[in-house]
Formats: sequence, structure tokens, C-alpha cells
Amino acid sequence: MSQTLDVLLLLALPASGKSEVRRYLAHLSPEKCRDDFHMNPTVQLDDYPYVHMMRRVDQELRKLKEQSVFFDADDQPMRDPLDWGTLIELLNEDYDDMVHKRRAAPRSAAGWLLDRYDACRAKVGAKPAFKALPAALRGSLSDALEKEAAKLLKDKNDEIPDSLEGKTVVMECARGGKDKASMPLKAPYGYLYSLAQLSSAILERASILYVWVTPEESRRKNTERTDPNDPGSILNHGVPMAVMLGDYGCDDMDWLIQNSGRPDTVKIEKQGKTWYLPVGRFDNRKDKTTFVRGDKAKWKKEDVQALHAGLADAFDRLAKANQARK
Repeated sequence: MSQTLDVLLLLALPASGKSEVRRYLAHLSPEKCRDDFHMNPTVQLDDYPYVHMMRRVDQELRKLKEQSVFFDADDQPMRDPLDWGTLIELLNEDYDDMVHKRRAAPRSAAGWLLDRYDACRAKVGAKPAFKALPAALRGSLSDALEKEAAKLLKDKNDEIPDSLEGKTVVMECARGGKDKASMPLKAPYGYLYSLAQLSSAILERASILYVWVTPEESRRKNTERTDPNDPGSILNHGVPMAVMLGDYGCDDMDWLIQNSGRPDTVKIEKQGKTWYLPVGRFDNRKDKTTFVRGDKAKWKKEDVQALHAGLADAFDRLAKANQARK
């Protein structure tokens, strides 16, 4: 099976092993990724940097004695759950910029970011927050965020290739619902809602690799990986326990697979059209990925073999479902 993937949605509960999978794939040769996992060389999109900056926005607002926008406190879930959709709209924009090779160069990176939050909130029915701020307050907020926003913008622009031909776009995010919530999860929680917010351009090309762990294992690994001195890190950031229980206490991927009507797919309906997104489920309930966080020279052969075999099985199922779609 030589067909390679155009867009891969890398989905899982927090700390399930998504970033470790990305790191493992990055160390393989392009030929190995293509032959074993149907993957071209990758470019990466991830909504976590936007979540981190949402928290930074609120921290700076509180320093200025102003009401926060996204979170009531650093350890609390989103104030408005529609912001799960805001994050998807940001990814839609990033993908469109990647396709059209648009590299933003605003006068103020922080102002650019605040404007994007407002525009994407409006698209999903949440209230824009920053356009109406008094000029002095917005200026102070932007000044405090400029350095970090400039890094986010640089990272985004650096990821845009001159062409997507021969590339696989990997889009990473995590979604879920309250601990012990019943299925299907009610919008705007869960994958059913967020996947339906993806643009048609993405849905036409997307397949899913789902890293499967239990919510209990997700919480354990989240605590284990957390480095409080590196909160913006993809590998080392920690999710507060109130968020783990309130937003990621469960997820709806198994329900979506079981209720799709077609094997190894997730059914997404949007604007009168139906997509069946191919899905491969990588079983990481018995941890196969944590070793990847360590020094590559110390990786054990048996650990590498178990991870590689598990991923190959998941990618094969995904690729077969992708061929059936086409």
C-alpha cells in the first residue's frame, strides 16, 4: 500500500503519548515513515500554543487588575466552552495559511494574536473580548505579551513550507468531556463537535490517528510529565487536575468509531455534507511511548519494536480505510 496521508489528525487525551509519537516518527528515515506508516515528511500544527497563550493573556489581565477572558484562574477549565471551537478555527486559519504560503508580518505580534482570538471567537458564537478594550489597556496587555506572541508567530511561519507537495500535515489536539459523562458528549465538548468545526478543505483530506489510553492513565501520565518550570512546552506542560476531570475526564472517540456505520471511520456531518474520516487506533493503554522522552541512545530495542509494531498496525488500518474512502 503506497498511498501516503495528506492530513493526519493526531488525537488523544492529554499525556496519552501524542508528542512522543511525533518525536518517534521524527527520528525515522523518510523511507521508513513512508513504507511502514504511509507518512510523508511532516509539517506540524498544534492548538496547545494557543491554549498556553490564552492563559498568559488572562495572567497579564489579572496583573492589570482586569477581568480575565478565558479562565477564571490558572487551574480552572475554560470559562466559555465555545472556545474549544475557537481553537479549531485558529487551526483552520493556520492550515489555510500553510496551503497558501501566507507568512504574517504584523507590526505587533500580540495585537495580531488578540485580533485572531476575537475573530475566531465570533465565528463559533463566543463574544469577542479585545477589540473593545480601552486603547491604553490593550496597549499594556500587548506590551506584556509581545515577546511570547512573537515566538508563536515565528514558530507558525517557520512551519510553512514552500510547497505541501510530498508532505503530510499533522494536526494535534485533545478533546473530551466531564468525568463519567454519558455519550454522545454534548457540544461544544468532545471530538464530534470539534471535528465538525474543521474546514471542508481539511475534512476532505483528513485521517485520524488516535492514541488510546484510559482517562485514569491520562491523569497519571499528566502528573508524571508536568514540569512547572516549562509550562509552554509541548512535551512537559501539565494540565490542572480540575481541567483533567472537567474537560478530559472522558472522551467520545470510541463512541464515534462504534456509531460511524462504517468500519474504522468517524462520521462527521457539516453543512449538509457527510464525511467518513478514516481512523487508526494505537493502543497505548499499556504504555509504549514514555521511553521516547529519554535519551535516544538509551532506548531499549524491545521498547522500540513494541512501539513500532503498534503504530504500524494502527497506520495500516487507517490507510486501508483511507483507500476505501477514495
